[in-house]
Amino acid sequence: MGNVDLTGVKIAILVANGFHQNEFVAPRNFLNRAGATTIVVSPENQNVRGFSTNGHSDAFSVDTPLKSADETGFDALLLPGGRLNVEELMENHRAIAFIRSFGKGTKPIAAISHAPILLVKADLIASRKLTSEPSLQNDLKQAGADWANADVVVDENLVTCRGADDIEAFDRAFAKLCSLQKCASGSSLHTD
Repeated sequence: MGNVDLTGVKIAILVANGFHQNEFVAPRNFLNRAGATTIVVSPENQNVRGFSTNGHSDAFSVDTPLKSADETGFDALLLPGGRLNVEELMENHRAIAFIRSFGKGTKPIAAISHAPILLVKADLIASRKLTSEPSLQNDLKQAGADWANADVVVDENLVTCRGADDIEAFDRAFAKLCSLQKCASGSSLHTD
């Protein structure tokens, strides 16, 4: 993890049922170990269920229901993948508005695997360099993105990851971006 200190940084993790557990659990644990506070935001009110490739799924507590979530209370946004998760969020106008609100400024936004397609719906990828699950490359290119077949791509405040196999590189890149943003903003990104 190196010298990354995310103490005082509040990161929203937006998920619906069917998110890819490894794309949620591994980054959340990494960010928490670096000192960040991660907050699970979901259209669900109490629990949200993930999935894993081995067929096992767990329920996770929702910290903040999406209906009461406000971007101003967070310093960064993490969007785990999982096709069912992404499909549900794409149809949720409040979820898209929440994602779009992060794109209005310089707050870090991270999207893994299938999640970059949410950035299309939120109008945040035109002329941006990114990666994703390879099956999405044509959709992302048609939306104006500069797609790259890379494990992780960082473009200003946007970090994207190809998938679960690239999570370690993603964790480091996202934590570094959050740390740089924290340093540029003073001792803490978030102020009440």
